[in-house]
Amino acid sequence: MRQQVEAALDRIRPALLADGGDVELVDVSENVVRVRLTGACSGCPMSTMTLRRGIEQVIKEHVPEVKEVVAV
Repeated sequence: MRQQVEAALDRIRPALLADGGDVELVDVSENVVRVRLTGACSGCPMSTMTLRRGIEQVIKEHVPEVKEVVAV
């Protein structure tokens, strides 16, 4: 599952990098994905929306077993 999540993150990563941010996969366990937003994303007031409407949505589309994506 970790490789599938990494592949999903690779699909959204170019958009994050274009805005000066990035996302790092921290852990995948019990169908919960833990990520760390870095760069401009780490302090951005829109990071919650980016996490829910961007990162989580893409991951769930590619890995339906994922229940939740959490920022750490």
